[in-house]
Amino acid sequence: MADASRPLLLYVEDEPLIREFGIAAFEDAGFAVVALHSGAEAVSVLDDRGTDFKALITDIDLAPGPDGWVVAKHARERVPDLPVVYVSGGSSGAWSSMGVPGSIMVVKPYAAAQLVVAVSTAMLESATQASKTP
Repeated sequence: MADASRPLLLYVEDEPLIREFGIAAFEDAGFAVVALHSGAEAVSVLDDRGTDFKALITDIDLAPGPDGWVVAKHARERVPDLPVVYVSGGSSGAWSSMGVPGSIMVVKPYAAAQLVVAVSTAMLESATQASKTP
């Protein structure tokens, strides 16, 4: 069971070593993490419990199943103000045209601190936008 005092992240990464690296970085920074290896898993979890998550971090090039672009769009259909951070080595150039509004791109390879700062920034920006909405 996740600690309710720790913000819960949904992290989608199909490369096992990178996924473990990300989990460790997020947990060390005080987050709880649900880590998945496919876009299909992510869509299913978002359907079941999308509002539980404080942010989505997704690789773009996921295999098999929906890619990160689709996962993020699906997430925003379920939770319109959900912060989204994309990570990619090869597809980052398409972010400006394919990414959801207000998202952040982190290009691989990255340092653990970059990933944590990107998520924290996305969450802060989302909270700031929400407080401006009447």
